[in-house]
Amino acid sequence: MLDRNELKEIAEMRDEDACYVSLFLNVNPLTNPRGEYAIQFKNMLKDTLETLDKGTYRTVKEDLKKIEVAVLGNKRLFKKGLAIFSSTRHSFWREYHLSAPLKSELIIEKSPSIRPLLDIVDHYQRYAVLLVDKESARIFVVHLGEITEYSGVHTPDIPGKHKKGGWFALSQNHYDRHIEYHVGLHLKEVVKEIDVFISGEKMSGLIIGGSDEAVSRTKEILPSDVHTMIVGTFHAEMFKKTDEIFTMVEPVIIRHEKKQRDENAERLIRQAMKNENAVLGMENVLNALQEGRVMKLLFLRDFNPAGSVCRNCGFLGIQDIKQCPYCKGEMEKANYMVELVAQKAVEQGAAVEVVIEHKGLADSGGIGAFLRF
Repeated sequence: MLDRNELKEIAEMRDEDACYVSLFLNVNPLTNPRGEYAIQFKNMLKDTLETLDKGTYRTVKEDLKKIEVAVLGNKRLFKKGLAIFSSTRHSFWREYHLSAPLKSELIIEKSPSIRPLLDIVDHYQRYAVLLVDKESARIFVVHLGEITEYSGVHTPDIPGKHKKGGWFALSQNHYDRHIEYHVGLHLKEVVKEIDVFISGEKMSGLIIGGSDEAVSRTKEILPSDVHTMIVGTFHAEMFKKTDEIFTMVEPVIIRHEKKQRDENAERLIRQAMKNENAVLGMENVLNALQEGRVMKLLFLRDFNPAGSVCRNCGFLGIQDIKQCPYCKGEMEKANYMVELVAQKAVEQGAAVEVVIEHKGLADSGGIGAFLRF
């Protein structure tokens, strides 16, 4: 499963004397009903071959052939996004079939390009979904635009009610108290199951579904640390199909993550303006990276300025200079500057967050970082 640890491993790969080929392809059947992605790939490959110098072409020739076979000779049905990293020189090949769309790009650089996958990992966090009723519960995981059913809880032989009313309704009647007792035991078992599940898995939040009464009662008895993870609720019957559950949950996730990113961007701007362990703008971010102070990097998805990188020590700069100010090595132009910044941040153990759009961040240079000190 694609995660930040794997991306960090990929980001650390670099070879000044060779190149890595990174392919990102939108293969979504909804937007490519007749396999139009193949035409797009061929056009990207043609354009790339026309711009490569002979030395670089010799380095990546076999990689491009292998990728071409993987894309055009693949008889399997793709999902929505395809990502491939290749370096024949290093016997390196990674292939990811993603349930999330990608912007189509073919990139040849000194290191693998991880920015599009950072975007994916960041925008598709892992959520636990709990659907509960009076005698059953189902637990799902939502990640990378997909939902998977994980486990369930079923408590048989809970007695039914003799009269109308919600199954959570309290009554002085002895029989109703008997029902309440069994339902309470069932809910305690459900809460225990979801607590154990979340403790063992890295989740960004919890979403609870069911009737209003079921959701309310479940929230009341959740442990405090699990309760704080609730990001929303939804109304659904237990018999709903998995894809129907995802349709109900998706808007909850979208609202939560938009609010989360807006708050992070606004907090970054506030702290930077007060000079409280935060900076804005590419130059300030690069200085902080050079000093190893970046704790969390934020940048706009469409932000991509040019810059330069030292072939020897990896120093990054925004000025067009010929010699590295640190090691006196040769500086070369970097067309994917944000890629290199994100890679260096990941290598230093910093978190990276890709913001879809935010006017305040755009007006503040398109990039910023929270600092460790």
